[in-house]
Amino acid sequence: MAAATGQKRDYYEVLGVQKTVNAQDLKSAFRKVALQFHPDRNPGNAEAEDKFKEASEAYEVLSDPERRTKYDRFGHAGNPFGDAGGGFQGVNINDIFGEIFGDIFGGGGGRGRRQTSRGADLRYNLEISFEEAAFGCRPKVTIPRPKKCDTCTGSGSKSGAAPRQCSACGGSGELRYTQGFFAVSRPCGDCGGTGATIPDPCAKCRGSGKIPSEEVIEVAIPGGVDNGTRVRLGGMGEPGDRGGPAGDLYVTVIVREHPLFQREEYEVFCEVPVSFTQAALGAKIDVPTLDGKVKMTIPQGTQSGKVFRLRGKGIPHLHSQQRGDQHVRVIIETPTELSSKQRELLERFAEVSGEETHPQSKTFFDKVKELFG
Repeated sequence: MAAATGQKRDYYEVLGVQKTVNAQDLKSAFRKVALQFHPDRNPGNAEAEDKFKEASEAYEVLSDPERRTKYDRFGHAGNPFGDAGGGFQGVNINDIFGEIFGDIFGGGGGRGRRQTSRGADLRYNLEISFEEAAFGCRPKVTIPRPKKCDTCTGSGSKSGAAPRQCSACGGSGELRYTQGFFAVSRPCGDCGGTGATIPDPCAKCRGSGKIPSEEVIEVAIPGGVDNGTRVRLGGMGEPGDRGGPAGDLYVTVIVREHPLFQREEYEVFCEVPVSFTQAALGAKIDVPTLDGKVKMTIPQGTQSGKVFRLRGKGIPHLHSQQRGDQHVRVIIETPTELSSKQRELLERFAEVSGEETHPQSKTFFDKVKELFG
């Protein structure tokens, strides 16, 4: 512990650092020691409390360039710190600890609160179609959004007078309670943590400066968005307290499923059925795209499952002129009901075709012969 001046440990030794330590490493070292010996983590441990005081004293001196220079030249004699019993005269331990840790242990540094505060952000889920997500849209949505009170113009005051400093917290927005060695901060109940009160609150908004409302907003959805894309509308959230700035509105996009198309990033996929004769002889078929139907040529002998690419027919890239492709998977349909004439023609086709016109079947049976002889 920090005893009489002549018995004090070297401040660098207390924090476990070298004399060449820089300010950032010094702060990190103090944080480590302070967390280890903090009284909240060591309740009833007098030794831990003394070590925490000792570390705080060392950091208070070494973090001040002028005092550190004196300490380096003259040792403890150049920096009288407290009495011989290790007390702290004129030093606020909570301020030292709050500088490093903020309000982790309730040791805020007494900083004042603003009398106005930013409004809350709002969130809205917007469902749009597959095509709207691809090319963009500008839907109008109704948002439950409080607005500034028109009676007091958002000030919360009936007379329009400026808020007064809260007498309970002195304008800090916090009330501090002593609990043993530390002062614990709590938001002030009288002013709600704003540090100010309104002596004559507006009757319409009851001093909040806001009244319930709904607003119709046009949302610009850019082309290329996907499920979960968030669009931010700055300043379209709730208005701030007592004339403070408004928050933002975040619109989350939900894209409805399409009956024909699937999407992977900026690529579009679909399946198109073709007849046996179209696949065998080749044909030009109509293929649906996001831009409408287009003609696509399939060569003769096309096998079921073959994928064709339509370049530039996919999803436009977000905030870009580029566009993905569409991938068309051909599915050959087998007729389920045949007329007698159709059956006769197919049977004649089977007689004359043999294996030579079925390359995949030929390859398959060749492999069977290799395996089983």
